[in-house]
Amino acid sequence: MADVSNESPGLRESKKRRTRAVLIDAAVELCLKQGYEQTTVEQIAMSADVSPRTFSRYFPTKDAVFLTLIDDYAHVVAEELETVDASLGPLEAMRQAHIAVLTRVASRQVGRLTTDRIALMLRVINASDALKQAALEFRHGVTEVVLAKRMGVEVEDRRARLVNVIFSSTIVAACGDLIADTDTTRLGPMVMVHRLNDAFAQLAWMSSHLNRPPAGAESTPVPG
Repeated sequence: MADVSNESPGLRESKKRRTRAVLIDAAVELCLKQGYEQTTVEQIAMSADVSPRTFSRYFPTKDAVFLTLIDDYAHVVAEELETVDASLGPLEAMRQAHIAVLTRVASRQVGRLTTDRIALMLRVINASDALKQAALEFRHGVTEVVLAKRMGVEVEDRRARLVNVIFSSTIVAACGDLIADTDTTRLGPMVMVHRLNDAFAQLAWMSSHLNRPPAGAESTPVPG
């Protein structure tokens, strides 16, 4: 066994990142080949040439390795959200941040995101009911902090939670059937742009008469 005691912290961290990337690639490849339910932690570890114990050091569950696809995407969206006009409402700010990131990815790589990676995220997540449910419940800490700051509330405030629930539900409803290319649809960032814009246009129409709450209902303005 190689002596790692003299390795620099930078080298050890680099090796950890490589191992993590290999595990993600192995998991995605197996999932695409044989399906999510049939893919086990042991198979992923074997494909990555590591032990199941090593896998557990990087990912607590099988779901966690696949949800890194969403996490990478959410991280870039969170950075974009910080640049969106502060006067916009939270749902519109979230929509604009997602659209801006997806549009950029369609023309060039953004961080770890590429058109192929977005297509892969759609194909893998949407092909599994378990992963779609996990995606619906997914919470990205940085995004929640940025959103709460925009709204002038605490992260756990119910208004901030409501925005997260509405947005997560809308994006899953809009894109949850995107599993494979068709004659009219090619998986990738631009189909997500079109689906999200259409879904939020429909949401705006459906909620157009909700501007005024019923008499006696609580109505507390939230700073933009």
